[in-house]
This record gives sequence, C-alpha cells and structure tokens, in this order.
Amino acid sequence: MISRNEYLFEQSQSVIPGGVNSPVRAFKSVGGSPLFFNRGQGAHVWDADDKRYIDYVGSWGPMIVGHCHPEVVRAVQHAAAQGLGFGAPTETELQMAELLCKLVPHMDMVRLVSSGTEATMTAIRLARGFTGRTRIIKFEGCYHGHSDGLLVKAGSGALTFGQPSSSGVPAEIAALTTVLDYNDVVGLEHTFSTTGQEIAAVIVELVAGNMNLVTPKREFLDALRRLCTKHGTVLILDEVMTGFRVGLQGAQGHYKIQPDLITLGKVMGGGLPAAAFGGRRDIMQCLAPLGAVYQAGTLSGNPVSVAAGLATLALVQQPNFYEHLGARTRQLTDGLEQAAKQHGVTFSAQSIGGMFGLYFRAIPPTSYAEVMTCDKVAFNRFFHEMLNAGVYLAPSAFEAGFVSSAHTAADIEQTIAAASKIFKAW
Repeated sequence: MISRNEYLFEQSQSVIPGGVNSPVRAFKSVGGSPLFFNRGQGAHVWDADDKRYIDYVGSWGPMIVGHCHPEVVRAVQHAAAQGLGFGAPTETELQMAELLCKLVPHMDMVRLVSSGTEATMTAIRLARGFTGRTRIIKFEGCYHGHSDGLLVKAGSGALTFGQPSSSGVPAEIAALTTVLDYNDVVGLEHTFSTTGQEIAAVIVELVAGNMNLVTPKREFLDALRRLCTKHGTVLILDEVMTGFRVGLQGAQGHYKIQPDLITLGKVMGGGLPAAAFGGRRDIMQCLAPLGAVYQAGTLSGNPVSVAAGLATLALVQQPNFYEHLGARTRQLTDGLEQAAKQHGVTFSAQSIGGMFGLYFRAIPPTSYAEVMTCDKVAFNRFFHEMLNAGVYLAPSAFEAGFVSSAHTAADIEQTIAAASKIFKAW
C-alpha cells in the first residue's frame, strides 16, 4: 500500500510537469518521492501521512520565526479582512519601504516586487539602463533566479539536475553574461582589465546559499568593490536569501561592504510572496515613472504579503534575536561535526546567522569546484536516514539549511542524536 505522499505525487505528475511547481522539490537529486506538507507549527512540519519532522528548510529561508507565529498570522488575518489586493498604493507599502531603507545599509530608495527572480532580473535591467552597457558578471554556483541572462551555469535546482544552463535561453542572451569562479580575485581582476568598460553590473550572492553554504573571502569582497568603483560598474548584492537571515543588516552589514544595488526577498515577506530591490538614489531614479527603465507588477506590494513581512521584521528587531539565533545554529553545526568525528565519518559544517551548510568533505568548501568534491552519495544516504528519523533537511546536497527562532535546544539535541546514531551505523 502506497503512502499518501506517494499517492499525491503520482496524481500530481499527470497535471503538473514533474509533479512539482519548483524542480528541487521533486527529490530527483536524492531519490524517492517528495513529501507533501499539510501544516506547520513553530519548528515542525507535518506531511500528508501526518508524520512530524523537525524542519530545517523553513520554506527555503523565510520562516525565521517559525511556522504560524501568532503575531504574523494575526497580521495576515487583519490585512486579508481589509482586502486581498488593490493594484494601487497602500499605506503599508510606504511603511515597508521606509523600514527597509532604515534597516538596510546603503538603501536610499526601494521598490517592492513579488519574487526574488523579479528583483534580480530588474536590478540587472536597471544597471544596464543606468550605465548604458550590456555585459554582466555572475559567479559559478550562485543562483539569482530563473531569468534568461542569469540562468547561465546557475546553482540550486539547475545545478541539482546537472544542467549548468537551461534549454530555452537564447545563446545571444547567455553570451552577455560572464561567469567567473566565486572567491577568485585573480579571475575577477583579469576580466575587468580586459572588458571593464563593457560591464554594466556584477551580481553576487554575498554568502552563497545555492551551491550549499559558501562564505566569501575578505580579499574577494574588497576586489569586488574596488573594481566596480574603478570601472563604473554597478555592484549588486543578492541578499534574497541572506537579507534579515544572517543579521538585521544582512550579509552586507556583517561583512561591511557597500553595494550600489541590493535585492531582497524571503524573510521580508514572512512566508508570503514578497521581494524588493533598492540602493543608490541616482540609480533608482532611472526607474519608470521617473526614468526610462520600465518595471511593473500588478501584485507588487500586495497588502497581505506586506503585513506578513512587517510583522516578521518587527519580531527580528527584538533585543538579542540574532545572537540567540546564531547560537542555536552553531549548536547544531558543532554538534553534527562532533558526532561525525566521534564515529570517523568525513564531514564538516559551518554557519552564519540562521543559515548553515553540511558537507561530506573534511573542511567547508570555498568555491563551486570544492563543493563538487563533496560526497553526494553520502549526503543522499544521510538525507533519507534523517528523514526516517523525523528530520527534514533540504533535498539536495547543493542547498543551505535554515534554523528558526522557534527551534529549541531539545530540537537541536534530537537532531544531533539522530545523526550520531546514523553515523555510528556507517
């Protein structure tokens, strides 16, 4: 007899391509049938068979205060009762814009959109319009959404499927994107020395989270800012994942680097579709209706999404929120490393704020090439055995994980105990 999860997946495949609405959900990388979730509460989720899991995916990052936080739910219910959308300005849009400009360094102006893909896509267009140039630089293993010019050797779902570029992306568009190695200063300097006057923008995940968690080297960050300034190139920091996730000022606040444009998403929507891009006033004023760079969206600044985001951002501003979140995440990564070491398993882990990375290699990777040396077979086995133990990790060796403020010490201890038991059996 098949499980409810398996039945739903079987039925879904007849009406949804691959049975899922986002590729990494299909479990193709790890094997098996994906879970269908019915509900979530705090740090836990329940699948269609009503099995409970400790959740380290958190809707891929947004659930920083856990599922169904009562203050977020209350804010959503109140907003929904006033109207689900207007396609016109609302006061809460202004409140969100003012708050983002207050909290995020170097954000003079901001525009709200509905998804991270929309934010990064438009930031690239804006940079091209501002500079009058066409070429952009991105880094291998960094994922910035599925717009054509950025789906060039992308990470996340495309990497999981072993497709460094997508069918359907015209070669002429892909040719305008230069893909470099993350953390490679020499390659960056060489590219700018030969094509610097053609480069409209450099876009980078300040902390890569879509080839697993990879942190930046200081010299790499310094080179990014120095070279972009020298050549009049717009530096875009993609903080869709890291914004309000690694700290109140995001990764740019943590690493003290000044961008020209910033993209945000995930946490700022509190679990509902919301994103934003913003930055220098002179660049942002190139947007219609002030300037010639066009962007529009019927659902941009949707009042229900904004309400969820405002409630979530109020919670993360509470005293010591990020200190507690970071300590809880380190408890997880330190405990998993100790368990692996105790049982002789080659494994490493690291974290920043509420994000973490797990690697079946001796030390954490610093580049896409090093990520690819991780033991993917070991990860897949670990993933399924942890799932059986009631621990839900990202179903791919190429994704970061997330801890919420709802995770308790007991949740972490249970997770470490499950991993230790698995490692011992290996």
